[in-house]
Amino acid sequence: MRATAGTTVGILHPGSMGAAVASQLRRAGTQVVWDATGRSPATVRRAREAGLTAACGMAELLALSDVVISLCPPAAAEDVALQVAEHSPAGKIYVEANAVSPERVRRIADALPQAVVIDAAVIGSPPVGGKQPRLYVSGAGEALDHMDRLFATTDVRVRPLGGEIGRASALKLAYTSYQKASRVLAAVAYGVAEANGVAEELLDIAERRSGSYLAEPGYIPKTAARAWRWAPEMEEAAELVAEAGLPDDLMRAAAAVLSRWEGARDADLSIEEALGRLRDGSAGTVSPPD
Repeated sequence: MRATAGTTVGILHPGSMGAAVASQLRRAGTQVVWDATGRSPATVRRAREAGLTAACGMAELLALSDVVISLCPPAAAEDVALQVAEHSPAGKIYVEANAVSPERVRRIADALPQAVVIDAAVIGSPPVGGKQPRLYVSGAGEALDHMDRLFATTDVRVRPLGGEIGRASALKLAYTSYQKASRVLAAVAYGVAEANGVAEELLDIAERRSGSYLAEPGYIPKTAARAWRWAPEMEEAAELVAEAGLPDDLMRAAAAVLSRWEGARDADLSIEEALGRLRDGSAGTVSPPD
């Protein structure tokens, strides 16, 4: 395994978090490449602004990269890993940093036997404007040390969790099951109060309590815009909750509510528009698996 000096990182695929993480690496002097094939104009713009180097396809990205970081919607994580596996990434460090269940990340590791797989979880906002998210990692010790050195001079704070694959994913879903579900509940509570003419009174109550999401109605449109990727996270969290022998109904219900905002991906909505889409429910619901 190479030292971090001269390390090239491949990023799959630069969404808002992936582009921000890649930008941090670029500022630290690390070469970062991405697969530009068939990507949207928005993704191309993010990659350009982050200073990333375009590769012509997955094969070229893997040939250039020492470390590959997968940051994509949870539902696509396994397919992305299988695409990587088709190119026999021998000796590469593959960082599975998506919000997926421990079982899923273990399947991904099994699908990449020639690579060194790190189970990772980003917790916090994208590292822009001085924000410092934590990157929790579990896996082979030497690979974890490599990640620590790689991000040492960035705003991404690496936190090792030991050698067991699945620990980082479990931590991510344990946190996200509260953080995202509470955002959903806050949106529903505010919508009920608004419909009954008591929204201001609800805010007054919430503002008297520290740290209440109910005091942040301005976040409702952001929740709607992110629902397309939060809903799969809730389904993954539900699987983990069920594996722990606990009722998974709340997580499934949160995913069903989020599915009503399916068409609001990255939309710039007002509070009223977001609540209108929530009431309409045209996107249907998410059902538990058989």
